[in-house]
Amino acid sequence: MAYHTPVLLNESVEGLQIRPDGIYVDVTFGGGGHSSEIIKHIKTGKLVAFDQDDDALPNLIDDKRFVFVNHNFRFLKNFLKYHGIEKVDGLLADLGVSSHHFDDPERGFSFRFDGELDMRMNQSAKTSAKDVINKYEEAKLSKVFWEYGELKNSRKLARIIVENRKQKEITTIKEFTDILMPFLPKHAEHKFLAKVFQALRIEVNREMEFLKEMLLQTIDVIKPGGRLVVITYHSLEDRIVKNFIRDGKFEGEAEKDFFGNISVPFKAVNRKIIVPGDAEIEENNRARSAKLRIAERI
Repeated sequence: MAYHTPVLLNESVEGLQIRPDGIYVDVTFGGGGHSSEIIKHIKTGKLVAFDQDDDALPNLIDDKRFVFVNHNFRFLKNFLKYHGIEKVDGLLADLGVSSHHFDDPERGFSFRFDGELDMRMNQSAKTSAKDVINKYEEAKLSKVFWEYGELKNSRKLARIIVENRKQKEITTIKEFTDILMPFLPKHAEHKFLAKVFQALRIEVNREMEFLKEMLLQTIDVIKPGGRLVVITYHSLEDRIVKNFIRDGKFEGEAEKDFFGNISVPFKAVNRKIIVPGDAEIEENNRARSAKLRIAERI
């Protein structure tokens, strides 16, 4: 089984408008699908790839034009500077979780398998899904399900989890899903569980927080005329990316100067969201919810 099939491969790489002598960044290396395509278009330039997951290491590209950083993309600016890079010509981020993570029972990302409640992208990180489920206070647990899973019954869900963990620590996926059984809506069980697991995964990996940190750094590292290319998979992260491209911030209106002119760091290249075609969705189920946004540094 392939580590991961890249989504919107041609569209995202084309969006970078790669120059043969340019410097580019893939902040979500994973199986290396996007990076392998990007480097085909580079001659004297360079590609820097980030991934905090050690499972990505066997996929590294053996090429003098390729530099790998085994850290979270929140450290984008620091590690570019460490490698002597001040500015780049383009950056690609393929957010979400790879099919590799969902298909590996030991990583605990999917309710399709039993195993430890883990969900850590960085396997050396301290907090796992088990910690969130067993240690978070009821109100904080409810907030996680409400904000990251958009679950209307988040309070009841948190309450029943807290009641059950008093009797016995919840350590496995099966133990957890058994507790959720009374909440599962008929004919929509998988959709509900997907939201619960998404909420836990986002909290464990601090995905929204780190995404914002990375995006803010792109203002400094992408050259004027350079490209920011982002693939999102759910409304929470897509809203963050959309607001950032449109307003240069995540909440509120764009900043205006003394004369009332709006000043933003990026301009959207594609006014209409780019989505996969039917053929790609049929071949790659992960593509079903993908949305591509491309912006140019002003």
